[in-house]
Amino acid sequence: QVQLVESGGGLAQAGGSLRLSCVVSGRTFSYLVMGWFRQAPGKEREFVSAINRSGGTTLYADSVKGRFTISRDNARTTVYLQMNSLEAGDTAVYYCAATDSGGVYNTARAYYYWGQGTQVTVSS
Repeated sequence: QVQLVESGGGLAQAGGSLRLSCVVSGRTFSYLVMGWFRQAPGKEREFVSAINRSGGTTLYADSVKGRFTISRDNARTTVYLQMNSLEAGDTAVYYCAATDSGGVYNTARAYYYWGQGTQVTVSS
């Protein structure tokens, strides 16, 4: 059974930083493509970032490009999302997601496994 457990969310001021982590168990982590999504109240879940199996290819939503950085540590079976220059519009529940499929995807339906989410609140 694959489990994804996010941590690192919380309250930050606009312009500040947070680092999210997602620890994966139950599957060979290096086989998984990883992604981050977010969902704000009253809005649909949206893509944030994704990273391929080796970490050599990354993908970002335009809204976070240049501010967020995704990375992974295959030895620690963990994927990270470093969020800098936070804005009020980044307030959402952030979800970690994983898929066995090759490639890097920006659509939620490509991901089979999901975490429970961690709340990020940015005060302006």
